[in-house]
Formats: sequence, C-alpha cells, structure tokens
Amino acid sequence: MSDFISQEGFDKLMEEWKRLKFVERPEMQRQVGAAAAEGDRSENAAYTYGKMRLRDIDRRLRQLDKILDHAKVVSTAAPADGSIRFGATVTLQDRKTSKRRVYTLVGVQEIDPLAGKISVSSPVGMALIGKKQGDIVPITVPRGTIEYSIIEISYT
Repeated sequence: MSDFISQEGFDKLMEEWKRLKFVERPEMQRQVGAAAAEGDRSENAAYTYGKMRLRDIDRRLRQLDKILDHAKVVSTAAPADGSIRFGATVTLQDRKTSKRRVYTLVGVQEIDPLAGKISVSSPVGMALIGKKQGDIVPITVPRGTIEYSIIEISYT
C-alpha cells in the first residue's frame, strides 16, 4: 500500500521533478559555474552554497525517481457499493463529544495532516477501509478507543 498514489499526487510529484530537473538544477549549475570563475573556491561562499544546493537537488531527484518509478496510481472513483476506499473523503463524528473530523485517505507520499490527508495505511485509514455511511467505527488512539459515526463519504 505504501506505493499507492492518486493521479493528483502523482502529477504533483511529476511537476516537482520537472521543475527541479529542467529549471532549478540548470540555474544552480549556471550559478556554480559563475562562482567558480571568480577564482579561489575554498573561500567562495556562493560556490560552496551552490554545490551544496546541487547535492540537495540531486538527492531529491533520486528520491522522486524512485517514488515515481514504483508508484501505483489508484483510481479515486467511488465504488459501486458506497464503501470507503483509497481516495475517499470521510466525515466522522465522535460519538461522545459530537466533534466532527474530515479525512481524505491518500498514499504515503501525499500525507498532509493539516489538510486532513491521512495515509490509507495509517491506523485510522485502515479502520475506515470497507466501512459505509452510518457505520460505527472504533479507533484506537494513544489515549484509548474513540468511537466515530461515519456521517458522509465522498470521492472527487
């Protein structure tokens, strides 16, 4: 499951790869070349920074190559049975406090807790898979077990 990704997530990573490969890396190479032409490289901060930044860009490009090569783009279309699957946006309501939470189940590379995007393989994600609107789902968290009602399921 760790290689699963939505088309949106795949496209976002591909855009980052293109930007790094065809915009940032060539620009940084140009800057390093210009700094190297200034002479003594041992005391040249622009040269040292540029080489460090190139290493960072190359490291990220290698990570993105590995991620994109192994990614399995998964459809985020709603299943016929109305159950929760990869790509679902789920509204939950705590049965005790009535507090609502909204989560979207995504792949590991797309996690963004502040935006409510959680991994489909996280404890919450795994507890939700296969459930339907109206189901009661117990989810174990560090402070105990919380029961949630599934209020709404949507797919984009």
